[in-house]
Amino acid sequence: MSLNKKESSQNNAQAGSNELPGLAAPLNDQQLGHLQQSVSELSPQQLAWVSGYLWGVSQNQPSAAAAPIAQAAAVVAAKPAGKLSIIFASQTGNAKGVAEALESEAKAQGIAVELFDASDYKGKNLAKETHVIFVASTNGEGEAPDNAIELHEFLQSKKAPELPNLQYGVIGLGDSSYEFFCQTGKDFDSFLSKLGATPFIDRVDLDVDYEAPAEEWRASALEKVKEALSSGTEAEVVQLPVGQQAAGHSLYTKQNPYTATLLTSQKITGRDSGKDVRHIEIDLDESGITYQPGDALGVWFENSSELANQILAKVGLSGVESVDVDGESLSIHSALVSKYEITASNPQLVTKFAELSGSKKLAKLVEDKDKLREYAGNTQVVDVLAEKKTKLSADELVSLLRKLTPRLYSIASSQSEVDEEVHLTVGLVEYQKGDESRQGGASSFLAQRLEEGGEVKVFVENNNNFKLPQDDATPIIMIGPGTGIAPFRSFIQERDNNGAEGNSWLFFGDRTFTQDFLYQVEWQKYLKSGALTKLDVAFSRDQQEKVYVQDRLIEQAEQVWQWLQDGAYLYVCGDATRMAKDVNEALITIAQEQGKLSREKAEEFINDLRKAKRYQRDVY
Repeated sequence: MSLNKKESSQNNAQAGSNELPGLAAPLNDQQLGHLQQSVSELSPQQLAWVSGYLWGVSQNQPSAAAAPIAQAAAVVAAKPAGKLSIIFASQTGNAKGVAEALESEAKAQGIAVELFDASDYKGKNLAKETHVIFVASTNGEGEAPDNAIELHEFLQSKKAPELPNLQYGVIGLGDSSYEFFCQTGKDFDSFLSKLGATPFIDRVDLDVDYEAPAEEWRASALEKVKEALSSGTEAEVVQLPVGQQAAGHSLYTKQNPYTATLLTSQKITGRDSGKDVRHIEIDLDESGITYQPGDALGVWFENSSELANQILAKVGLSGVESVDVDGESLSIHSALVSKYEITASNPQLVTKFAELSGSKKLAKLVEDKDKLREYAGNTQVVDVLAEKKTKLSADELVSLLRKLTPRLYSIASSQSEVDEEVHLTVGLVEYQKGDESRQGGASSFLAQRLEEGGEVKVFVENNNNFKLPQDDATPIIMIGPGTGIAPFRSFIQERDNNGAEGNSWLFFGDRTFTQDFLYQVEWQKYLKSGALTKLDVAFSRDQQEKVYVQDRLIEQAEQVWQWLQDGAYLYVCGDATRMAKDVNEALITIAQEQGKLSREKAEEFINDLRKAKRYQRDVY
């Protein structure tokens, strides 16, 4: 809090003191003594927190500001300050969302709290902390999210400090369908423990349906933090006055989505293509929603009513039976359509149904975790239930299922180009199971069940790990086969509208040139205008020997290496299972051959690009 020069000089004259020029006048000698003693014992960080608290009190009690100031001074004099630091390691935004909720809840309870992106947190500062909570998602096969790579490595290194005075909590987010479930959270827990830190609450590993247990864990964690910070050795935790809580984030969120309108759903693959890829345009008119290239759009969807009926028939239910969903009574059919995941299976569902059904086949699968994951990943819910005819009650059926969660799609447009619209590139997930067709829940909703003019609930998920360089003169290399092309359409639209001077190079791949060249006319236009400098394509089925984007990278190794030496940023979007791994391997090979590096040094070079945010991936 500052005063203007006139007020400051008046207060100095009246108080006869240069130590507290702005606050001296309203205080008596005893109050002033308390405050001066308190201030002398506080660090700059602690002073900043106290300053914010005092300002909040003054705004709510303008006629009696001196009393709360004196009370706060007395509190601080008795107990030195402490705070809670929250660090999030997030790839798609889920961990960030949980961390932000934790921060907001801490502030509402008057807990001094600071929120950090893991990429912005210096690991050595953990030695100065009293209480830290890590909120960590897991990327790929047990890898730390891109924003946490450096901190993850630091805590394993010899540079990591001993942490005997640190108390910590860890909340891990993941998908139990994957082998390395919540591995990053487990890693941080292990690292901190080995460095001498003490957990003040047990680590929790949460699956995709994480919101309710996360809320419960946050409440318990904050209760313990508040108690600790209110003890004799830490700062008094003071309830902030109403109106002084943290400002809210975006008006529309995962929990409070915007009801938008579908403008266009246009198939952009050819008639004879083996894929159905849609260009989706959604109207955000008057929502005030903004987004940046690289962000994702969260889409809430409804399941197929027909699929719900098929599932009900498998377990002998009519659909009118009632179930309780978060305190709301719904028919089981309505619940399946709007509240539960009824397309993708998962290992827990298979395991539970094996027990309920007594299926020997499923029981054998459950014994082999690798085979169980493979089966669950390739078998939809309705087909798991078909393994053995079993009658289930409505409650038993929903006990098998996960809650419905929104799907995240890379945004395929720049707002500088499309204004109050948002575009997506959506591939319909579709395959045959015997004589029947199986489809993805969200993709079939967007591509087939949602009609133009229909309503769809959406929100923007910011992705700070997949962003254009701030300097428009910086060259960029984009690698996006199939629907992985989406964010690069937004990148080029943005750079074109900004008149960016930096070179841009796109590697695109798909099955065939004639049927699967997504946005071909647009790329040709950008090449002609100069917004796109180079374009290399790989159509795997247009020749006898299959060719992929990683092959084109190797063919262009010398130029790719030169672009990287010139400071280029490298982006990869698309399939994580094979493509992203193959591209990463190609980049290591290029570093070895063109940079004359050993395998170890080449891997280090590529990893350093990721740490510097010059190698960013949006893979799934």
